[in-house]
Amino acid sequence: MSNGNEFDTDMIETLGPEFTVFVGLLLIMVVPNLGNGTFRIPGTPIRLPWFLGGTRFKAVASPRLPGLIAVLTMALALFQVIWYLLDATSADGQDIKASGVFIFKVNMFSRIFEAIFFAALLLAAIASLDRLPIGSQKSDDIDVLFNNRRQADFYILMLTSALGMSVVALAQDMFVLFVGLELASFSTYILVAFHKESRAGSEGGAKYFIVGSVASAVGLYGLSMLYLWAGSLQFHELAAQWEAQGATSLSMMALGFVLVGFAFKISAAPFHFAAPDAYSGANSPVAGVLATASKAMGMLGLMRVLLIITVPEANTDGSAIWIGLLGVLAAITMTWGNIAALGSENPKRMLAYSSVAHAGYMLAALTAIGAWNWGLVDNAGVAMDVVVAALLFHMFVLVFFKLGAFLVLGVLEMEGGASRLSSLAGLGKREPLLAVAMFLFMISLAGVPPMAGFLSKLLVIMGIVEVATGTGSLSSIGDAHWVWWLALLMVVNSAISMFYYLGVGVVMYYHEPEEGRKGPLA
Repeated sequence: MSNGNEFDTDMIETLGPEFTVFVGLLLIMVVPNLGNGTFRIPGTPIRLPWFLGGTRFKAVASPRLPGLIAVLTMALALFQVIWYLLDATSADGQDIKASGVFIFKVNMFSRIFEAIFFAALLLAAIASLDRLPIGSQKSDDIDVLFNNRRQADFYILMLTSALGMSVVALAQDMFVLFVGLELASFSTYILVAFHKESRAGSEGGAKYFIVGSVASAVGLYGLSMLYLWAGSLQFHELAAQWEAQGATSLSMMALGFVLVGFAFKISAAPFHFAAPDAYSGANSPVAGVLATASKAMGMLGLMRVLLIITVPEANTDGSAIWIGLLGVLAAITMTWGNIAALGSENPKRMLAYSSVAHAGYMLAALTAIGAWNWGLVDNAGVAMDVVVAALLFHMFVLVFFKLGAFLVLGVLEMEGGASRLSSLAGLGKREPLLAVAMFLFMISLAGVPPMAGFLSKLLVIMGIVEVATGTGSLSSIGDAHWVWWLALLMVVNSAISMFYYLGVGVVMYYHEPEEGRKGPLA
């Protein structure tokens, strides 16, 4: 049984990972600036040391220090989350209140999402340690001095994003969720455009910021309408109001606006058009975060709204009222993502479109839960848990394999660019281990057995089919719920994706490398 607690010193243990990230953020802001600086007492010649500014102490003068602090912070936070997940006494969870209002809920479900967020950000932080050139502080090269100063900025943004994602994972109030969402989003907007010296980076960042800001404004408008309708933004109160009143014109409009905001976060078609430019303009570790942690954050918000607030409402056919719209959105998203990826010659844009397709697969799983076809299912709770577990497993697969693919592209970027598929040509001969890793990432994302990507897609498809057919004792396929078509469409789209995923392997092993890229990576 969960219990509610006001904010006090006991919360430090409960919110351990969040406090770790916050402390790491403060350390990156303060430690690299420690020096022999002093300040003068007004009206006197007396100067007192305050250890900020001036000539920096040698122990903290290295430009690599912010990156190391960020990596250690994320590693410790991830360890704390895993420790929580392994602790059997944590299964019941804990509610955290402030002034009598439920703010956070710490349980297994929220910690699983935090594990996804922290794992993705940790890998990206490690991969970014050598992304910005670091030179001697005695160098007069302005680029070296500029990049040395930007080390702290980059990792401050990364930890701020981690903190925002944690708030989203724990939130039990729509406004708190929105604050966490925007805290993470604004950090990623800047990270996308961090290499603003390049045209692709500045344009991708500007487009991502403008479209994201519009989506956030639409979502905020939806929140205001929800508050106007229910008088509260607490999840449990919104769910009770939805169950008591059902769907009204005001609540449906509010829900629609909120879903638009989340659709942008997960790059669902047709709200995906900023994603390819953002992925191709950002450096590869940041693009990997967008494709994994940022997408999981948006999916979590969508699950909170659809599965906590609106699922209690059911119309005459026993399904949630949003199921039709979400099913169409899932079908369009997965199909358009794969078709667009087929024609892409930029590997980062290809992976961006494949992320759109994967968003469609996850939306299909949510649609199956909303089908609410539990009258035909022997054990409804187990069926729902299977679909949710498959969805979570698929997100973990994306973290390790989609992010892994972006990190391989990051290595090629440091060599001379990865904006063309031909950048991978001959990689099998030049760097066999790197090529094998990239090929494994590709076939797992494609869903080739026995890779983890195959298992995650299979579990999602099996969950959808179980919900659609119930016990399986059907006289004809027409007796099944229509969501089984989404499972069939997933199979077809997985087959389509084989062409561009395996095409990467063909380029690596059968194409000759570009001029100037015939030797091993330096």
